[in-house]
Amino acid sequence: MPVLSSRLRETFLAIVNPAAGGGRAAKLAGQALARLKDRGLRVDVIASSNAGHVAQLASEAYAQGYRRFLAVGGDGTAHELINGAFHEGPGAERIALGFLPMGTGNSFLRDFTKTDAPGHSIDALGSGRKRSVDLLRLKHAAGTIYSFNLVSVGFTADVGALTNRMFKPFGHLGYLLGVLVRVARLKRRAFKMRCDRDAQWDERRCLFLTFNNSKFTGGTMMIAPNADPCGGWIEYVRWGPIGRLGLIGMLPRLYDGTHITHELCETRRVKRVEFALEGPVNVMIDGEILTLDCQALEILPGAMDVYV
Repeated sequence: MPVLSSRLRETFLAIVNPAAGGGRAAKLAGQALARLKDRGLRVDVIASSNAGHVAQLASEAYAQGYRRFLAVGGDGTAHELINGAFHEGPGAERIALGFLPMGTGNSFLRDFTKTDAPGHSIDALGSGRKRSVDLLRLKHAAGTIYSFNLVSVGFTADVGALTNRMFKPFGHLGYLLGVLVRVARLKRRAFKMRCDRDAQWDERRCLFLTFNNSKFTGGTMMIAPNADPCGGWIEYVRWGPIGRLGLIGMLPRLYDGTHITHELCETRRVKRVEFALEGPVNVMIDGEILTLDCQALEILPGAMDVYV
């Protein structure tokens, strides 16, 4: 068994989500994985078959001895993989993650490259180029979830829920369609929370709150232009209760990051966030939408390695 364990630690397990990118991953994964093997990488491959299966496969692989993983799909695939493979506490071993971006978003990689084509990732993997990155740890009433991109409530989560339900096959355009529909059904409400050593709870009504580890979401929307996935902090962005016309005028600025100069926008760098919500709410986590009763969010500096 020690020989097997040693071999697995030197082998990448590629978990392919065939449904990612509207089936794009199923068509392109074989060619991209062959390029990695041509670069001399040892790669085992397995495919997921349904929602949640990536996390299950990653958890089983970690137990078997794998410590290097490839997410073949989009941000949702990587999110599931991390939540299956990442471990904390005594005896936990560090994992490394590579991407073969073939989903609709691929937001996280945009902090490191202007392209979401697999070629950049193949080069990083082939040359062993990796960096330590932070993770967000969200504790909620039913457990713990890890995030590498962002955690968000309010308008952004409502847009994500609608986009995933109705417009996901349209890619970046689908997210914009979701934005326009939610503008027409605009909600502004309070999410009771406080950051770090704040003495008072913040119960102000808002458009959205986002807690960011990286700059982008929805593919090219730059919600947190000052975020740094290697910086050791959460980039917190809060938008006050803007009206419909103001929001429509501000939408283009969400794509270049200049929205943070608006008078209704607040940004902070924080380490920990506490929530005192009245019950479960929609939460966007790395592009995935869950309904959670959030309790606390923390940064885990340099928690894992990524090939970028």
